[in-house]
Amino acid sequence: MIMKKLYVFLLVLIALMVLSCNSNDEDCCSNPESPNLVIKFKFDPNQERLDNIGQLSTIPAGNAAQSPSVSRMSANYIEFAPDAFALLGEGEVIFRGEETTDGGDSAIDFQKAIFAGNNETFLIVPLSVVSPGNYNWVRVSLAYQEGEIDFLLNNADNIGTVASFVGYNTYITSFDLNESNIAVNGNRLQGFWAFESLGYSIQGQAPEGAVTVPNPIFDTSPIPQGSCVVTGQFENGLTISGNETHDIVVVLSFSINNSFEWTEVNEDGQFDPSAGETLVDMGLRGLIPYVAN
Repeated sequence: MIMKKLYVFLLVLIALMVLSCNSNDEDCCSNPESPNLVIKFKFDPNQERLDNIGQLSTIPAGNAAQSPSVSRMSANYIEFAPDAFALLGEGEVIFRGEETTDGGDSAIDFQKAIFAGNNETFLIVPLSVVSPGNYNWVRVSLAYQEGEIDFLLNNADNIGTVASFVGYNTYITSFDLNESNIAVNGNRLQGFWAFESLGYSIQGQAPEGAVTVPNPIFDTSPIPQGSCVVTGQFENGLTISGNETHDIVVVLSFSINNSFEWTEVNEDGQFDPSAGETLVDMGLRGLIPYVAN
């Protein structure tokens, strides 16, 4: 009799477990997926326009600028730093892009780059591979930007597409710009750019050191000349405990406030490449990282 009651009890227990596992409880009968660190990009034309040391910046005399409409961007390196004294590379490196020596010197391999647009996900990393800690700063080595700008052509207003390679050095075989194929087959240093609209295309190279790379902690943690490691501070810090059960989403908000800057020939505030006006600075103008709710 006792064995019969025990048998009935076990049947009831198994039935309850089956019913429970058919519920919407994701934690039942299977292990939940491991949480991730999700990195998203945001491009903000209203964010502060900063200079190389993180101070508010104005447009130099003889130049003009506009806020482009950035469609996509690529980065080659992302690092979390605990404080303003951690040197480049001493923090938690969560991403390194592909590099190559096919063009001679070591360079970013553009053909293997990954991209993201505004409010899009750039990177997903399992939190299990990120060291627990408290992080206050993030460093992002930018590699490429692409977007639309306003310009003059034959004294008429038009919209064109500009590509700017802001990484320290980039190996490029070719790339598509506004449905036009541009062949390079070599390395290009920071500041190489191309522009296309209505079948009209040009290429250029910004002067050495002209690309703005904001780093508010330059005094305690400088970056190499010619790199494009933009630095930004978390307002409330980023804490990774190692015991997370849900994703952590970090948004990297970049300032595109008048980030497309050119030398003026006709001082009218309008970009006119046919008049010999050339791009001199395409560096993003600041970085504000934050943890999304």
